[in-house]
Amino acid sequence: MRILHFADLHLGIEKYSRPDPETGMPSRVIDFLKALDELVDYALSARVDLVLFCGDAYRNREPSQTYQREFAKRIVRLAAGGVPVFLLVGNHDLPSAVYRATTVEIFDTVLMDRVTVAAKPGVYLVQTKSGPIQIVAMPWPRRSSLLGKEGYKNLSLVKADHVLAEAIAQEINDQAEKLDPGLPAILAAHVSFAEAKGGSEQRMVMGQDPLLLLSSIPREAFDYGALGHCHTAQAISLHPPMIYPGSLQPVDFGEADQPNGFYVVEIDPARPRGERAISHEFKPVTSRPFVTIKVDANSDEPTTTVLQAISKKSISRAIVRLLIQVDSERDARLREADIREALATAQVFTISREVKRERRTRLGGYSAEAITPAQALRVYLESLKDLPPDRARTLLEYGERLLAEEREEAEQGADTAPK
Repeated sequence: MRILHFADLHLGIEKYSRPDPETGMPSRVIDFLKALDELVDYALSARVDLVLFCGDAYRNREPSQTYQREFAKRIVRLAAGGVPVFLLVGNHDLPSAVYRATTVEIFDTVLMDRVTVAAKPGVYLVQTKSGPIQIVAMPWPRRSSLLGKEGYKNLSLVKADHVLAEAIAQEINDQAEKLDPGLPAILAAHVSFAEAKGGSEQRMVMGQDPLLLLSSIPREAFDYGALGHCHTAQAISLHPPMIYPGSLQPVDFGEADQPNGFYVVEIDPARPRGERAISHEFKPVTSRPFVTIKVDANSDEPTTTVLQAISKKSISRAIVRLLIQVDSERDARLREADIREALATAQVFTISREVKRERRTRLGGYSAEAITPAQALRVYLESLKDLPPDRARTLLEYGERLLAEEREEAEQGADTAPK
């Protein structure tokens, strides 16, 4: 039995986009759709038994009709190809009001023979061409459902998250007790485990997540743990495998160096419980590179220095951010047109300058701009601790004499200048 597991599509992210000339959609949305197409192509060509999606189909809870249409095209294509699809509800899929349907529930209604939507915790039995499989679903829990109950209304957010994590773990334990040990079983959960590495999801939601511990759930009841919510691809357990596949595309520069793709899991239903997961393999998809170029442009030729730094990076098709450190004098000499031309092959680029302004020292109670030359000399000489007083007086006397001579010459020059 071969299962394709992915999560956190977040279709609708438009940041770092420009309009696609063919469709008019933002280029980043096209990136996500192309990655999803790669996944669908693989599922159909490899004849997988089940596609298991673990939450967050869209960027927000009210996606546009265009994004819903594009996601539906891919789900319909899988179903029409004979591949069952299991859709778990994530936090971005939940409606703002409890009584409203989630963004993915329509598939359960329209394609009920091939698509299963898990909006509530429970045990779902899915029929595949290689036999039945049990899925314990743990969609993203509503914090409001807990905080609205008597006795929980006045909890702090930290305490509420702790109580909610305990409730999630207890729900998984309760559902696991309903499993038939003779059939393969998968945990599908859109939750945060304390053992996982964080990702951009923590920056995309408000507040903190309830954190579960692996020790709080009955891992021995499952043959595989299909997780969602964390954007970093990782296995947080190997016995059984419990895996976050990450997102199909980097969301921002914080995910620039992370792999993007999905997992393919091989399960042998004939093996005993706990030994059915034969393998799990990460399959990368084509992703848009995010490239950061940092350059110190404090050189004799600041523009040349920046252009050389750009030439050392592969920026074709990339989303590029150029960070330039430069002082105020050299900043004025930067030829931005040349820099923009060097970045022209990038998909999208931003240029940020950190300009270091010359700090003017305050001398005594004066600023450098307000103090006269004679006052500045006096304050400077007084600040020299090792300078003898008589020597300071002599230097000040000579200094004032030189300044007076300079003033006289300037005044004479002004008198003799042509009117």
